[in-house]
Formats: sequence, structure tokens, C-alpha cells
Amino acid sequence: MMLLLLLAIIFFPLLFRRWLTTVKGPKNLPPGPPGWPIGGNLFQFILQRQPFTYLLRDLRKIYGPIFTMQMGQKTFVILTDAKIIHEALVQRGSIFASRPDESPTRLIFSFNKCGINSAKYGPLWRTLRKNLATEMVGSARVKQCAWVRKWALENHMGRLKESAQEKGYVEVISQCRLTICSILICLCFGAKLSEEWVKNIDSVLKEVLLMTIPKLPDFLPALAPLVARGQLRRATALRRKQMDILGPLVQARKVFVESGENPKSSSLDMESPIGAAYVDSLFSLELPGRPDGLCEEALVTLCSELINGGTDTSATIIEWALLHLVLDQEAQQRLYKEIVEVVGENGVVNEDDLEQMPFLNAIIKETTRRHPPGHLLLSHAATEDTVLGGYNIPKDANIEIYTPWVTQDPALWTDPEEFRPERFLPGGEGYEVDWTGNRGVRMIPFGAGRRICPAWSLGTLHVGFLLARMVHAFRWVPIPGSPPDPTEKFSFTMLMKNPLKAIILPRS
Repeated sequence: MMLLLLLAIIFFPLLFRRWLTTVKGPKNLPPGPPGWPIGGNLFQFILQRQPFTYLLRDLRKIYGPIFTMQMGQKTFVILTDAKIIHEALVQRGSIFASRPDESPTRLIFSFNKCGINSAKYGPLWRTLRKNLATEMVGSARVKQCAWVRKWALENHMGRLKESAQEKGYVEVISQCRLTICSILICLCFGAKLSEEWVKNIDSVLKEVLLMTIPKLPDFLPALAPLVARGQLRRATALRRKQMDILGPLVQARKVFVESGENPKSSSLDMESPIGAAYVDSLFSLELPGRPDGLCEEALVTLCSELINGGTDTSATIIEWALLHLVLDQEAQQRLYKEIVEVVGENGVVNEDDLEQMPFLNAIIKETTRRHPPGHLLLSHAATEDTVLGGYNIPKDANIEIYTPWVTQDPALWTDPEEFRPERFLPGGEGYEVDWTGNRGVRMIPFGAGRRICPAWSLGTLHVGFLLARMVHAFRWVPIPGSPPDPTEKFSFTMLMKNPLKAIILPRS
């Protein structure tokens, strides 16, 4: 009896709110599947036991290019059409450039939305984003920090050889994650860390990503007292773990900067001069509404955001690209010949050489078209009640951009299921495609408009550099009797369900 009374106390307000939304809420929302009185479409999704992105694929076939889902107390408006996405993100970018409210769990890791990805559209976001664009991905800084990638790539190539000797094969994703993570850590803090330390950081930050995946109380806050207390406790403990492993890097770099680059000021191997590490620019950054600047917790948040985003997406793109090169030995040989034409058989690929490798760049573009790193972009939110695609869009609704429908649309791409890099070479249908989406949306692996990933050019540099060095040094072939499995699995990005393992044969 007490349990029934408790459930009534919890769910009656939900039913009442749901009734108010139906009676007084915004009319002419995009169409969508009918929902239950409590939870809307939320429990229907849970009962289907399939990834959310696959559910969207199926619903798009029924409800068209723009549709609504009521996920608990949150209204989701799903955009799948290229023209509607371009209108929302580019043509009317300022209206759809904000972020929806976050759950208590996500607020812990975003430090109350003090991040470039999480911040509401406004002065704080503009300042943080402008600083990153200048201090991390600007051309001068990229050239200054080229040594970081060179150092990390030398270690990477050595580890590939060791793995091949010890195991007989190479597991691509784990090796690439370690290398890219070490690059980004060094770019953030100016220090070379041991492989073990890098692995520990990568492990903790991956836990953070998984912890922030939306859960039931995020959609039905009324359930939080029953089921979210343990979740918040685990999130708080993980946040302490994150601070414990990255906080000392912030502290060590600050002491190094304040000492005027005294090498004895830090036990870490500080290699970057003052001003060359991303965190250096954050120590003195003046922020609107924050006269005291950024505290250590905010600095950890911003650096974690960069490391996490860059590691996951770049390593995933490399794994999918190598999958197709392993399966298509002719394409791999064509890429090898292109690299040799630029640097020779015994030369070394440098970053500047990548611009002379059109087939390499075509492979990267085709990989991001065929395998978008994220099937959903980070959620957007309207800054005001507006109209899109002929439907009313309420302020603060979750605007979800579903990318695979665009990249697999036969009206936009010929044989979209096929992996065909040639489509991005001169004369191909994708040669002049703008993959930032500004001139029109046909693929948007990094988002588009104001909230496009600010470090997308740095990410593609890392992908191209690793691919070129790996293919130049080795021929990648399947393990006999164990062909690669292209089945997908959703984590934070769309991974291979069974990580790619391949045999490497030295070119010379």
C-alpha cells in the first residue's frame, strides 16, 4: 500500500504536467510516434532494446525528415534532411546555436557548463571558443607544435613493430588511441608523459564519457530520488578520480610557467615553451562574468573536453579507414604509390607533405561520409520559439541532428553504401563538397555553423598523418581465417564491434 502511495505521489505530477503540455503546450510540432501518458516515447524506446540511432533510422522512414519524440519531460526534435539541417545550423545558426539544459550528472563533469561543447550560446562560449581557435588550432601554433606529433609518431611506429612481433598482429584502435591521446595531452600541458600515465588518463576520460551517456532520471527527474542517488555518488567519485589524475598536470604546468621555464620547477618532462601549451592560455584568460578567471577544476574540464573529443573521433576514423584499406588491397597500393611519389620509398612523411596527397584526403573524406564518427551531433537547442520546416519549435527543445541519413541518401550520393574514395577526386560527385557544411549539407562529420567542432582541422591532420605513416611503412593485410568484421557498435562514437586486427608487412 505504501509503495502504491509513493508511486502515486511521484507519477501524478507527471501526468498532470503531461496533460498541461497537451492542452496548453506548443501546437503544430513536427509529427512523431504517439507516446504513453507517462514518459512519452521513452519507455517504448527502452523496451525496443536497440541503439537510439537505429530507432531514429526506422522512425524517419515513417515520419519524414523532421519529427518529434517526447522523451520523458524532454521534447526531442529530430532533423534528418540536408536542407533542414543547413537551414537550422548555418542559415539561422544563431537561433539554434545553444545547448539544452543538462542533467545533474553531466553538470558535474562540465563544471556547470564551463566548456566549449557544453556552454550556452553567449559571451562565455564565444571567449572560450575564440581562445581555443587561436591558441590550439591556429596555423602558427600547429607549426610550433609539430614536434609533438613527430615524437608521438616515432613511438607509435615502434609500438606497431613490437605488437606485430609479440602477437603476430596489430590491434588498430588501441594503438591509435594511445598515440593521439599522448599528442593531445602534450598539446594541453606541454609535457611528455609515460605510456602508462597516458593509458590511465585515457581510461579515466573514457569512463567520464560513458558516465555522461543519458540515463532514465535525466528524462524523468521525478525518479531521481529513487534511482539517481547512487548514480550521482558514482559520478562524484569519478570526478574526483579525474581531478586526481589531471589536476597535478595543471599544477605542474602553472609552477613551470610562473618559474619562467625553470626545468627544476617540475618533476615532469616539460618540453613546450611558455605559451605553447593550451593550458597556458587559460591561466590568464579573462572571461565575462568571471572576474577571478578559471579555477583548477575549470581548467581540468576544458582540457578533458579537448583530449576526449580528439582521441575518440580521430582513432575511430583511422580504424574505419584501415578496415577498408585492408579489405581493398588495390586502394591501399594506390595510396602507397601516392605517398612514395611525394616522399620516396625511404623518405619520411612530414605534415606539409599531406597537402600533396589527394587520394589520402579522399580516403579520409569517404571514411567520414561512410562512417560518421557520431551518428548524432551534440544536442542543439533553440534560443527562442521559432519555426523550422513549417513546424513550431519550442525554445530549449533538444534539437538532434541525425547524420547517417544525409550521408546515405541516394538523392545526394551514388551508391551511398559503397566505400568509394574516388568520388572525392577531381570529376567525382564529392570533389567540391564542403564537409564543414557551410555551403550546403551533404556530410557534416564535425557539425556545422557556429557550433562546428573548433578543432576539426587539427583532428584531420592527426588522422592523415597517422594513416600516411602507417601505410608508407607497412602493408596491412587480414589475419588468415579471421577477416575483419565491419559490424558497428555504439559507444560515444560508432565503433567496430570487434576491433580491427591486422598483420603488418614491412615495405622494405
